[in-house]
Amino acid sequence: NGERCTAGSRILVQKSIYADFAARFAERAKRITVGDPLNEQTIIGPMISPAHLAKVRSYIELGPKEGATLLCGGIDRPSYAPALTGDLTRGNFVWPTVFADVENRMRIAQEEIFGPVACLIPFDDEADAIRLSNDIAYGLSSYVWTENLGKAHRVAAGIEAGMCFVNSQNVRDLRQPFGGTKASGTGREGGTWSYEVFLEPKNIAVSLGGHHIPHWGV
Repeated sequence: NGERCTAGSRILVQKSIYADFAARFAERAKRITVGDPLNEQTIIGPMISPAHLAKVRSYIELGPKEGATLLCGGIDRPSYAPALTGDLTRGNFVWPTVFADVENRMRIAQEEIFGPVACLIPFDDEADAIRLSNDIAYGLSSYVWTENLGKAHRVAAGIEAGMCFVNSQNVRDLRQPFGGTKASGTGREGGTWSYEVFLEPKNIAVSLGGHHIPHWGV
């Protein structure tokens, strides 16, 4: 339901395919099943609390005010989505929401919404994509989708994030380091890195013989 720290909510799309990608992406989002999280057919369950529901909805309301175009979803249940019944009508549900025409400066692109909201941001070329990717306070996880592995390595190296997954979505060996950069924090966990989280390095230097101790660099 988007309540995941590594969710790929800022989606950079090359301008040459932007319009077609946005249309296809929104149509796919419309088919995502929203409902009872205990039902195996459900993909999107409710938000964790009414307070968080209000927060996510506030960003959805902000999007059009900033100039973004709402392609699907929205604050309330969209007309194309089946109505919820019974106790589900009291749930904290947000339907998958997609914004197009998003500029990187917008708050919906710069702040962590932590809900099922995707922002499609156009870019010109490889350098522009890296620049836009790094033009944000956070740097936990990133994703690169391309058929060109050489380009994938260049872009992955240029992105300021603790993790980068190429043609994959957060599938990793748990022995690999997990953590971010910038406002996403420092340090790593996973494998031997998990031990280091609980340790504080200390340098202890012991003289084992007589030697000259410099005084003011002399």
